[in-house]
Amino acid sequence: MFKRKIEANLHEWAQKDNRKPLVLRGARQVGKTTVVRQFGTQFENFLSVNLEKEEARILFDRTDDVRKLFDMLFLYCNVKRVPGRTLLFIDEIQASPKAVSLLRYFYEELSDIYVIAAGSLLENMLDKHISLPVGRVEYMALHPCSFVEFLYAVGEERFVELVENATLPDAFHDRLMQLFTTYTLLGGMPEVVARFAAGKDVVSLSDTYNQLLNAYKNDVEKYAENNTQSAVIRYILEEGWSYAGQTITLGGFAQSAYKARETGEAFRTLEKALLLELVYPTITTVFPATSDLKRAPKLIWLDIGLVNYAADIQREYLLSKDLNDTWRGMAAEQVVAQELKALSNEIGKKRKFWVRAKKGSSSEVDFIYIFEGKIIPIEVKSGHNAHLKSLHQFMNEAPHDIAVRVWSGNFSIDPVVTNEGKAFRLINLPFYMMAALPGVLERLDRWKE
Repeated sequence: MFKRKIEANLHEWAQKDNRKPLVLRGARQVGKTTVVRQFGTQFENFLSVNLEKEEARILFDRTDDVRKLFDMLFLYCNVKRVPGRTLLFIDEIQASPKAVSLLRYFYEELSDIYVIAAGSLLENMLDKHISLPVGRVEYMALHPCSFVEFLYAVGEERFVELVENATLPDAFHDRLMQLFTTYTLLGGMPEVVARFAAGKDVVSLSDTYNQLLNAYKNDVEKYAENNTQSAVIRYILEEGWSYAGQTITLGGFAQSAYKARETGEAFRTLEKALLLELVYPTITTVFPATSDLKRAPKLIWLDIGLVNYAADIQREYLLSKDLNDTWRGMAAEQVVAQELKALSNEIGKKRKFWVRAKKGSSSEVDFIYIFEGKIIPIEVKSGHNAHLKSLHQFMNEAPHDIAVRVWSGNFSIDPVVTNEGKAFRLINLPFYMMAALPGVLERLDRWKE
């Protein structure tokens, strides 16, 4: 079990006094079922039902009485009930809108039962075919494995605490950069990580990547609302991987003949499936960081490993000396975006970047991170402090004094002054220390006080 963070989050949910049924939301094949089954071993009674199976679905569809249903589920699962806690896992819940509606009654009438629901196509069916009971359920996001989880998987957990606390001795920097480059090459899809951990053979993973990509392509008909949308989605899943980390235009995307409206609808459908995200810019340095939807977005995919394989750029990692050089720096932006996403299990939390509003300006900061009501700029690049022109421009306008550079160098916090005289603190954060970002920002806040 190397997804330690989600396991800790599940424990926290289970200990709540006013616990509600939990809906796990995440893309297909990110390990929802495996995580819950592992968590279920800690309960005296564990019931697992998959509603894609007709017999299980009929049980939910033909009753409104959750107490009777609960008794029947022990019979269906062939589980002898014993004293103690019971966890009910309802997998592929989107197959039964009735089951979704029953979640509220589990909360109201069987509040002592622990209920977790998940579904690989749930995202695209919400608000269309089914509606989750408002105020009667809670949500948790599940992402591909982060770098810290990768360390656990490959037996390098000795570094985790040092990485998370930004206290790694410089002597281990090269070792951690090697591990992070391997992680960036492979990505964080659980099956890929598990197979690599078992055999340490990258070449043998091709069939796993193929299976994952084919599964997403085969789901197109389930995602799409019509034939045109199906064709556009297929095109994006064929050609779009090469645009990871880049600012894109919707009209004529990837040299296609598709119009902006058609491409936009297809992208929104794939966003609901959590396969990608269109990351829009903000033009402000002052909270709240409102997205400017009139400007061109960046395309960020679910997983860097899938990007590398689908775009056929795995070989570049063997030739590159720095992540910022790999694939014109786009690999670095994709993996940093992925690590930023892994910092939170909140649903619907969007990533953003910054562009200067001034007409004719080309200033752009790769990402922003919201911390304690502050918009923290994040640049992903190497080079000397003086070369961070866009970051300096942001800090000239910002009401605070903290900025972040993610790079291949060692961890440090440097005092910097812009040409206009604004003094700020620059956090130089190694790629492998993204998990430390919230803690480092918190310490800086305290030091200033």
